[in-house]
Amino acid sequence: MKEMNKTEKFNDREWEELASLLSDENGENSELLNRFMADDIHNTGEQWKKLKSMGSDTEINVDRAWSTLQSRLEKYTPEIDKINTRTGSLRTTLFRIAAVALIIFSLGAIAVYMNNAGYLSKKISVVTGNDQKNLLINLPDGSKIFMNRNSKFSYRSDFGKHKRDVKLNGEAFFEISPDPTRPFIIDAGKASIKVVGTSFNVITNNRESEVEVFVVTGKVILSDKSGSQSVALEPGYIGKMDSKKSEKSLNDNPNYRSWNTGLLVYSGQKLEVVFQDLKRVYNMDIVADDPSILENPWSSPIDDNETQETIIRIICTSFNLSYTKDSNVYHLSKK
Repeated sequence: MKEMNKTEKFNDREWEELASLLSDENGENSELLNRFMADDIHNTGEQWKKLKSMGSDTEINVDRAWSTLQSRLEKYTPEIDKINTRTGSLRTTLFRIAAVALIIFSLGAIAVYMNNAGYLSKKISVVTGNDQKNLLINLPDGSKIFMNRNSKFSYRSDFGKHKRDVKLNGEAFFEISPDPTRPFIIDAGKASIKVVGTSFNVITNNRESEVEVFVVTGKVILSDKSGSQSVALEPGYIGKMDSKKSEKSLNDNPNYRSWNTGLLVYSGQKLEVVFQDLKRVYNMDIVADDPSILENPWSSPIDDNETQETIIRIICTSFNLSYTKDSNVYHLSKK
């Protein structure tokens, strides 16, 4: 048998009366109320009374209620702060560990790259003074460098391991061991010099402030720093390069390498030329008080076995000249 719905036990009039009874507006029909309560499994009467009391005029003190809630929260705040502090501290520590790990990893990767590129190797520099020339440097690949006075040559301790790069400031003569897989590259300041296996002379700053290269054997590529211009040089040629121009010419000076060979040879060149060579090769400063002295021709060889005083006396005897010495400068005059 189908159970009867509770709403069907009361008619509309009885429902109105029940509402009055529950609201205490009508307390006479206790039999109807008792019948309702008997089947009231949801405790509707009690809930109705609570709803009624909520609708009363009693004032709710919001400030006091908030103060009560705040005091309860403050009671647990230290514990919450401890949890947050531990959590924040742990999070900060983890971030720091991760950051350090990332830095170490990054530095390790950079170190590997820089080591492979040769950036972490020690730089070796050789400097010659005013009285030094033909200082020999033997590089690990078998190449030989002869340095002139007042020059600086630099290379790295791992030279030849990955590449053969050097730097020169001044003048030097190079005898480079062949290696097609690793070209020999010279940083000459305003220009770059690239070779495979050859011998050549380099001046990083000549009288015109140019980089100058004289090739004895092999082939040399002289380029400016930007790479926009280059000159290929064969044996016997001199190449000159600066930021504005480049040129190539056949060498006609037999004493171009005299600073390196120690021998000066002449066949009627003027003393003006001889004095310039003596300055470059032997670091001798010679001044002619009478300009006509510079026009005299010279044909005798001069080598570095002779002292500066001997060279000056030979020249003066040949042209009936006298000399005085002021500090390191020789002054020549006619008798």
